[in-house]
Amino acid sequence: MRILLILLVLIVVAVLALGAWVRLAPSDPSVWHTDPGVAAPTTGHYVVRPEGGDTAGPLLTGTPAEALAAFDALARATLRTTVLAGSVEEGRITYVTRSALWGFPDYTTVEAVAMDEGTRLILHARLRFGGSDMGVNAARVELWLQQLADQTS
Repeated sequence: MRILLILLVLIVVAVLALGAWVRLAPSDPSVWHTDPGVAAPTTGHYVVRPEGGDTAGPLLTGTPAEALAAFDALARATLRTTVLAGSVEEGRITYVTRSALWGFPDYTTVEAVAMDEGTRLILHARLRFGGSDMGVNAARVELWLQQLADQTS
């Protein structure tokens, strides 16, 4: 009985330590605030760009700065989402969105580029811990893009 109690305490301490690490691990902007245009779509990474991504995303009206500002407002309004680095003025922003229960961080970097026919976003959404995000990044990015397209139509 005593060994079982000790094992239970050790398991609880290990789970709490893992949870603390996930929530408190520093997010280095030099690692996460990177060019989304060179990202490759892989498991746990969702890429939006006119060519070579998971999707091209919607064609937006207005300047790249206006499109990025509109996207920024949507992202900042999302629960558990904060800005890690960048700004509309810089032309690139990286957000951290944390899961509700454990606080796992997902990073999304976005830029807006002028195209002949309008403006498109380039995004790279990716997980930090684990091997798969179970489609969470894709779903969040697709929701943001749909909301943005709805605003501009």
